[in-house]
Amino acid sequence: MSHTDTDTSVLIAGAGPVGMTTALALHARDVPVEIVEAESEDRDRSGSRAIYVHGATLRTLERVHPGLGTDLVEEGIVWPTRRTLYHGKEVFSRTYDSPGGSGDIPHFTSIPQVTTEAYLLDALDAAGIEIHWECAVKTVQSGPDGVRVETSDGREWETPYLVGADGGGSTVRNEIGVDFKGDQSKNHFIIADVHEVENKPLPIERVFHYSNPDVDGRNTLLVPFTGGWRLDIQCFEDDDPDELVKDENMSRFVRKVMGEEYDDRFEWVSTYQFKQVRAEHFIDEHRRVLLAGEAAHLLAPFGARGMNSGVADADEAASAIAVAYHAQIDAVAQDEVELFAARREKAADYNIGAAGQALEYLQGDDPVTVLRKEAAASLADYFEPAGEWLDDAPYGPHGKPPIVSTGNY
Repeated sequence: MSHTDTDTSVLIAGAGPVGMTTALALHARDVPVEIVEAESEDRDRSGSRAIYVHGATLRTLERVHPGLGTDLVEEGIVWPTRRTLYHGKEVFSRTYDSPGGSGDIPHFTSIPQVTTEAYLLDALDAAGIEIHWECAVKTVQSGPDGVRVETSDGREWETPYLVGADGGGSTVRNEIGVDFKGDQSKNHFIIADVHEVENKPLPIERVFHYSNPDVDGRNTLLVPFTGGWRLDIQCFEDDDPDELVKDENMSRFVRKVMGEEYDDRFEWVSTYQFKQVRAEHFIDEHRRVLLAGEAAHLLAPFGARGMNSGVADADEAASAIAVAYHAQIDAVAQDEVELFAARREKAADYNIGAAGQALEYLQGDDPVTVLRKEAAASLADYFEPAGEWLDDAPYGPHGKPPIVSTGNY
């Protein structure tokens, strides 16, 4: 039987939202922790990226670092109106008197990921948690008693537990011999950030448009966040995404969807084929390495399950490590880590399935689905649930993973 040296820090690979949350969650549980990050402290974090922060995520952040969740709420916005159009015709619109619900933590907030990360960095600084910048993981050797990590700056680290939160190309995952399994979307998607026009702002509403005639019949989604807008465009299978993101084409798209005032306001533009994959296992054979966030799973963005499920991974990884770190019996420590893996692998399967259901709904050509959408659009003027179904279906089911749950995605 081995015991953890309680002066030895747990090591986190990756200083993204998931890695930083893991560190705060460990600190809150009285476990010493340090972060190693491949990039430099002045790294480029362009793009709004994960803008939709679920209430469950906000509550987790508030719990592990009091004030963090409410700071994000104050900085973000809660849009009150949902609106959906079908081939240019409005089929659903609803404005809520209290869209965020009651209490200090709303159902969600809409805020650029770069802002979320800035608040996380401030929280780490306040907690005295160190980030070692330009310190990429090179090798990982795990064993029954802990993990040896070599980093790009020539250092070697001995740690009782390592959390791989180092993204989709995770070195940690590769080093423990775990593969991704899954597939990716057929279509490309274009995502653009557009700055707000302050003297003529658009209504604060989320607008989804099936087969938007203003962009030649492509699906579009427009979502407000603090300081601007996210414009998503679903490409056709035969589109050349590199051609569509040229300035003249993006200007046309933005102008058509948002108005003349916005055609020179777009900034960050990116194209994706969304992957639907997860690691075969979220832990190593010795129960000393845990994977979290995009190192463990990549999801299509529908339902905003990516960063939000990564934060849930982080909190549960920290909970498992905290028990294992202080355990006096190895079997207890291993059992906690195995339980983390079982729960989060099940959650990842659920989230991949839910996002995949939305992805198939949007880009699939199943005749039954096509007919259901057409029928719902024709009924929407007379039967509100038909319009609500059209509004809601692109985001997948709203249920939670079929596991003992704390309400996390």
